[in-house]
Amino acid sequence: MKMRLHSLSVLLLTSLVIAKPADEEKSSRVHEEKLSNEEHFVNDEHNPDYDHEAFLGEDEARTFDQLTPEESKDRLSKIVDKIDADNDGGVTEKELQNWIEYTQKRYINEDVKRQWNANNPENKETLHWQEYKAVVYGFIDNMEEGEMDNDGMTYVEMVQRDQRRWEAADEDGDEALSLQEFTDFLHPEEAQRMQAIVVTETMEDIDKDKDGKISLDEYIGDMYRGGDGEVEPEWVSNERDQFREFRDKNGDGFLDKDEVKQWIIPADYNHAEAEAKHLIYEADMNEDQVLTRDEILEKYDVFVGSQATDFGEALVRHDEF
Repeated sequence: MKMRLHSLSVLLLTSLVIAKPADEEKSSRVHEEKLSNEEHFVNDEHNPDYDHEAFLGEDEARTFDQLTPEESKDRLSKIVDKIDADNDGGVTEKELQNWIEYTQKRYINEDVKRQWNANNPENKETLHWQEYKAVVYGFIDNMEEGEMDNDGMTYVEMVQRDQRRWEAADEDGDEALSLQEFTDFLHPEEAQRMQAIVVTETMEDIDKDKDGKISLDEYIGDMYRGGDGEVEPEWVSNERDQFREFRDKNGDGFLDKDEVKQWIIPADYNHAEAEAKHLIYEADMNEDQVLTRDEILEKYDVFVGSQATDFGEALVRHDEF
């Protein structure tokens, strides 16, 4: 039984919902993947499913997968009205970037609200650590000492780790979290002030020999565990090169905390902005850097895709935009 509600084993907001071939299954801790659970590139080819989830969010992307092309275009047309914030009939790169960021934050807000209500049924202004611990970890009282979860961490260690993160999120030090502090606790990768705890937890996960640094073998082992006689996928070799050439900045054969931070929380790249630029490049037929409704609908498959299925209307959400 896996009870961790907000594990950082992989810096993803949701679990994968589409099966991939074994040689494409690769966990990543890089913060960029909040835009989509899909790989941005597969075998060096751009993956359109990445665009769909980045533009729509995971749940809405799955909804569009059930629609016919005509239904997709109709629904997308309504989304365009929301993206065009100034109602001037054109979607700029900034408006598109804002929309992408909104769709990603929507999951976080929904997740926080669900967990806040579950742990704070009286909807008090703050939630105390002991109250949270009782709800989430009360079951360990009936477990044997040293029993582990699926990640190989004892439940006692999990409590200690969560309490440390709780204290980091508790900005005013009153041992209780406000809704915003609770958001930072559940999703520390989204908060600037929580970056240190993200790095610390990541290193603890990967640093198996507990020497305070990450070796090449530990780095690869976090992403790939091949079986006996299994041919190593090509991407593993590429990751070894990435480690040596780009991750290990000082060339000492290990990653320290600063190098891990540069790896998992890249500071020099805005992924929502990059995705907005990519979508405009794909759809901007007259190259004026502004997308009209017609240009977006003409390239609807780039934005939302469409896989008309036999499941029909029964599986489609009909909420209004």
